Amino acid sequence: MSPILVRPVREQLEHDRIIRLLHGKFRRKYEAGMNPGAEQNMPVGVGPTALFPDIVLLSQDRGRKLQVIVEIETGESVNHLEALAQWAHYGRVRAAFHLYVPSGMVEVARRLTEDNQIHVAEIWSYHVVGDEPRFTLVHRNREPISAQAKARPMPKAAPKVPVVKSVASPILSPIAKPVVKAAPKPPAKPAPKAKPAKAAAKPKAKLKAKPSAAKTRKPAPKKKKK
Repeated sequence: MSPILVRPVREQLEHDRIIRLLHGKFRRKYEAGMNPGAEQNMPVGVGPTALFPDIVLLSQDRGRKLQVIVEIETGESVNHLEALAQWAHYGRVRAAFHLYVPSGMVEVARRLTEDNQIHVAEIWSYHVVGDEPRFTLVHRNREPISAQAKARPMPKAAPKVPVVKSVASPILSPIAKPVVKAAPKPPAKPAPKAKPAKAAAKPKAKLKAKPSAAKTRKPAPKKKKK
């Protein structure tokens, strides 16, 4: 039983009865151990960090390798605090984690595992018909815990496309077309400097016409009469 939870007596009796029922069922295939109530018969791990799930299933060969850990919850124990205190630790164990919850708490358990990123191999629902519990598989995760524990690789940068340079050969490949580089533009010529405006031409002085010889000739003196 969780150290942070005190179930009502009736729920605790029903919880321990389901543990013993599943323990007898799993003994046909596994070497099974159980921890009903406050008992700590079969640990997972050693030392102060050891875990005590409701049912521990080992292989039947000589190695007795841990295969499955099973946790049975009641209506009171399907909550956020229980998920962080126990389910999160069970989900990190390198074994399949099976969670059993009442049929009315399936969606709550599914949401708690998703929100807290808890790896659960299988989620089973149960309900009691008369004195006989009925179990139904409602979720199965086929991906092993080791695959999810690996960090996601960083996305690789897109490879650079090599630029195919032109080849001097007269025969060009039909696939790789040469890249024709544009001829460099000649440097722009500096704008010609504006020539200074010519000074306005001064008007030429008019030359005075020389008087003609006829006009300048003095008249002959008149002869006096005798």
